[in-house]
Amino acid sequence: MGVSYGGFQITTMQQKLYQLIISRLNGHDIHSEAYRARIIELVRKGIGGFIVFGGELESIRSFIDEMQSLAEIPLFIASDIERGVGQQINGCTIFPSQMAFSAAVDKHNPEDVCMLRDAVRAIALEATDVGINMPLIPVLDINSNPDNPIICTRAFSDNAGDVSWFGTEYIKALEGTGLISCAKHFPGHGDTSIDSHIALPVITKSYDELVKTELVPFVEAVNAGVRSIMVGHLTLPAVDSAPASLSAKIITEILRKKLGFNGLIITDALNMSALDDFDNVPARCMSAGIDILLHPTDPDVTVKQLEEAIYSGMLDKGIIDNAVERIIKAKRDLSKIKKVHIDYNKHEALSEHITERAITLVKAGLTKDDENGRGRNVPHIFQGRNENGWDKNVPPILDIGLDRRGFLTPPEGFADENVQLIIAGEKKFYDPSVWDGMGVDTKGFSTPPEGFSHSTTIFAIFSETAGWKGRSGINEQEKDLLIDILKSSGKSIVISLGSPYVLRYFSDADVLIAAYGNNEKTQRAVMNCLMGKIEFNGRLPVKIVT
Repeated sequence: MGVSYGGFQITTMQQKLYQLIISRLNGHDIHSEAYRARIIELVRKGIGGFIVFGGELESIRSFIDEMQSLAEIPLFIASDIERGVGQQINGCTIFPSQMAFSAAVDKHNPEDVCMLRDAVRAIALEATDVGINMPLIPVLDINSNPDNPIICTRAFSDNAGDVSWFGTEYIKALEGTGLISCAKHFPGHGDTSIDSHIALPVITKSYDELVKTELVPFVEAVNAGVRSIMVGHLTLPAVDSAPASLSAKIITEILRKKLGFNGLIITDALNMSALDDFDNVPARCMSAGIDILLHPTDPDVTVKQLEEAIYSGMLDKGIIDNAVERIIKAKRDLSKIKKVHIDYNKHEALSEHITERAITLVKAGLTKDDENGRGRNVPHIFQGRNENGWDKNVPPILDIGLDRRGFLTPPEGFADENVQLIIAGEKKFYDPSVWDGMGVDTKGFSTPPEGFSHSTTIFAIFSETAGWKGRSGINEQEKDLLIDILKSSGKSIVISLGSPYVLRYFSDADVLIAAYGNNEKTQRAVMNCLMGKIEFNGRLPVKIVT
């Protein structure tokens, strides 16, 4: 006889176990009949939901609708959309990183606060339009370690108060549209130099230190009404020798009891390598107090492992029932989500505006910051050159403008070799339509021309924070090479298109600029700031020790 959970009938233990799992959905594979059949098979088995990676707006929206129509119990549709739905789904809007939002928004300025709320609501509405009902945001890690390879610009700041404020704004906006927000990665992934996709990070803080720092944003998230919290794969020896995602002390004792969280508790992705050395991971997660197992490598194998754990007595059936009850309770509210008309052009314009406001002038000896700490002036690093050398009285050449192709052109009589561009880091993000005309060679990495000591050099350093890379900045060899070139430069600008922490290596540069991202939109914003078309409005959200 079936058991009713909030009006939904679940007839077998196997159905309960599938409800615990959010499996992977590759959006670009749904045109394959075999792949679609496999996903539909999981739906019919009672899978709890899917985490979406990639896809096209129209096709993925249609397929999600199809899956929901076939599911006896509504599906959680989750996705990592920290930079907007366009981060995953083509046709949707890509917004700046969370750190860029923090750089662009002054929380004491009502207009900025309205802009932030409009942006998060735009992300929420696009998620709703696609069919995503569980956006896995916001990131509430405090990025206190400059060498953090996996959080970095995904965090709002290295300051607990700022992370808490921005996180609360995100949660209220998301929950206000009916979506299930997700605070991550409890109890805090910001103070480590190890990527948990690759290995198990160890956080060496005491419990009291955690309470005063890492846990602060999560306490505020619970108070703000967050309905799900993701537990990271990391170890806190001061609390428990077991990883957080396997620890009853961290999940049940701290998160459930001390923080009073009654919502859904989700693991970080179970296909990550941090837990490779541990046996019976799904069962241990559930025993520790987890409700949802995110992204296991094979959901069918995971169900069999859970069944074996129940049969052997390792896993109590009551734990499964409690988790299923919380899942069904959350799913009952999914019907409240309503789709509305989306003005994607308006969202794109808003994203561009925030991207421009985030560009931060970290150092410029010839400018002054305003009372809010924002550099308002174009750095006069590019000076005209006459027979006597550099002349400070000549206007900056970057005020000259762009040619008809949108490429930067030096003024008449100014030799091309006097403006030298060095493209460094992850060059796959380099957009030549923005930077062409700056003296880049065919390899995208220039060598100093003859007479280099009289040149102005722009160092555009590209980086991205992503899993399994192991770093978020540049490697040592490239860093040392850039420093050597910098020492030979007459005048220099170093631009970080990604991690702002790379700027700490280039304190001798005349100008340092942080952009917190590397896409075309960000590159154009940087160029427009350099040219004086827009002001440098950003404020640095993290400390950079040079």
